[in-house]
Amino acid sequence: AIEGVCVAGGLELALWCDLRVSSETARFGVFCRRVGVPLIDGGTVRLPRLIGASRAMDLILTGREVDAREADQIGLVNRLVPRGQARSSAEALASALASFPQATLRADLCSARRAFEGPMEELMKDEVIRAKDALELEASEGARRFGARPRFEAED
Repeated sequence: AIEGVCVAGGLELALWCDLRVSSETARFGVFCRRVGVPLIDGGTVRLPRLIGASRAMDLILTGREVDAREADQIGLVNRLVPRGQARSSAEALASALASFPQATLRADLCSARRAFEGPMEELMKDEVIRAKDALELEASEGARRFGARPRFEAED
């Protein structure tokens, strides 16, 4: 959850997160550029992977401020919410993710994180191996849920 100013080390911490929920009034930037402090917590590696090299270079080299709308447009954040609702929205998102079958979620997360770490063929094979392992753990329950009849309660 990002509420307020997210710069320098705070920005780098946010880049370590798989998903970022931001208030519409948040501000972002590599403000440490302005005082001669380098990024040291993965910002120069994670930011280009997240938003692309050109956009990352703009932020890294200029130290300019980015408002929440632009952060959303360039993929720096995943969700924009009204001011004061970032934390509750992030907690709701986390709760929704926690309700999913975890083996399949972890398998897909691991494969997605490795997406740029090797040849496509190798990564595709790795994805299949992870998927098979997850299916062995959760497939029967998933099939049961998929085939279950929905229950609708009559409205009064």
